[in-house]
Amino acid sequence: MPLTPDDVVTKQFQHVRFKEGFDPDEVDDFLDEIVVEWRKTIAENEDLKAKIAALESGAPVAEPVAEAPASEPEAAPAPAPVPAATPLPTVASAGLLELAQRLHDEHVAEGRAQHDQLIADARAQAASIISDAETRGRDEISRMEASKAELEVRIGELRQFERDYRGQLRGFIEGHLKDLDASSKVGASLDNAE
Repeated sequence: MPLTPDDVVTKQFQHVRFKEGFDPDEVDDFLDEIVVEWRKTIAENEDLKAKIAALESGAPVAEPVAEAPASEPEAAPAPAPVPAATPLPTVASAGLLELAQRLHDEHVAEGRAQHDQLIADARAQAASIISDAETRGRDEISRMEASKAELEVRIGELRQFERDYRGQLRGFIEGHLKDLDASSKVGASLDNAE
């Protein structure tokens, strides 16, 4: 597929899970496509420059000859085509490769910086969460200890109340038993007196 400048401008790469940036393999593959298309363009440019130079010098230019139908006789043999210039690395392609490599390195460095920043942020957030949890835990333990102390005081008060109540109840019952004994002795002595 021929690559156009619009293809380069509109190319979108997939985002990678769990990290920022683009998939490095996808970026490398796309840069390889760019290099192939640019090399084709450079080769075509060199070929066209050779044809222009030949036309300006008056030498015949070899054009691709279509095959004639079998029924027509050949008038003259076609001149041998001039071999197309093989694409040699030029300053432009070397510069393009250097630019692509630099962009790749910048994207990798930016991805690593974002990775390091995300890790640092996550560690800071984890430390903050742990610190908050420890503070809440200490506050909860001190609240529970205060509540425990209050309950122990209340339990002591209830035990003292129970002892006092038992003592009063025992005194009350013993008083009534004495009164009952006294009244039964009075009743027995009245019965004996009769």
